[in-house]
Amino acid sequence: MTGTTPPTPWDTLPVRAELRGKSPYGAPQLDVPVRLNTNENPYPLPEELVERITERVREAARGLNRYPDRDAVELRTRLAAYLTETTGHRVGPTEVWAANGSNEVIQQLLQTFGGPGRTAIGFEPSYSMHALIARGTGTGWISGPRHEDFTIDVPAAERAIAEHRPDVVFVTTPNNPTGNSVPAETVLALYEAAQAAKPSMVVVDEAYVEFSHGGSLLPLLEGRPHLVVSRTMSKAFGAAGLRLGYLAAHPAVVDAVQLVRLPYHLSAVTQATALAALEHTGTLLRYVERLKTERDRLVTELRAIGYEVTESDANFVQFGRFDDARAVWRKILDRGVLVRDNGVPGWLRVTAGTPQENDAFLDAVRELKKEQSA
Repeated sequence: MTGTTPPTPWDTLPVRAELRGKSPYGAPQLDVPVRLNTNENPYPLPEELVERITERVREAARGLNRYPDRDAVELRTRLAAYLTETTGHRVGPTEVWAANGSNEVIQQLLQTFGGPGRTAIGFEPSYSMHALIARGTGTGWISGPRHEDFTIDVPAAERAIAEHRPDVVFVTTPNNPTGNSVPAETVLALYEAAQAAKPSMVVVDEAYVEFSHGGSLLPLLEGRPHLVVSRTMSKAFGAAGLRLGYLAAHPAVVDAVQLVRLPYHLSAVTQATALAALEHTGTLLRYVERLKTERDRLVTELRAIGYEVTESDANFVQFGRFDDARAVWRKILDRGVLVRDNGVPGWLRVTAGTPQENDAFLDAVRELKKEQSA
């Protein structure tokens, strides 16, 4: 008899080597009075939109014995109109593609342009799903450089692109979890570097762009067939439960990603719900303006209390710095407020909530600052 522990079923599974030892993406959902950890829009959908969704879904339900429109033509047409209306850059339906959340958009892009023997680069800390989806599609992942203030180190990034010659370059703006935006000049520099190394796709992830002080980088698509802008309805539209993401790119890119899409990947119910939401963009974007005001208030108040804060163009704020961020996270949680520990050393992230939720958070961190000063 030996003292060895018998293998568990997980140990015996023929899981790919690059997935072993990794953890799935997720944030803890704890039963506390104030949850400000997942960048959700805190405002429920207005009743008139709920009624319109009900009407649209009822209509769709009558045809559920048939497959949905696999090309989602009506939805893509309306998304193109929304992009044109809000950015001033004309986008046509053939330049838009939609999927089940921006994560599926990213997955389809990596299935199309990444994969075994190919690589992708992102500038970390950034949205961790880029690296996770890269691994899931067999795409090699390269972590690119940032400055101490979380801006992208452009000369170092250009050198990394020239050295590694990645097939896909990710740029997240506003960046998650830090909140800062990436200037157009930086994206253009990285795009040129990527094309010089070899023809590569550059994906600009604009999940939080509606919360930005500035504008979208969508106009950069003009004349750049290897550039993609990814968006979501989860944040500004307050529709995280809908799971609808979309991209804008050259029509050739839209055609290419359809090679890897699953048949009828967007359900009739999803399409109907998204179309209803797009009928109420004016109302939903007014909620965004409220959240931008609250986000800016959090930045101002946190700095007044004595915390360091990263400039934010998103619906969240990164604050610190802490010797032990995890311990501070726990102390805030003990006061009934859940924020996010993203693993960025010395920093935590708080989502902008309702004024009452933000007050509760600010009261909690004021108490902590007083304790530290006592």
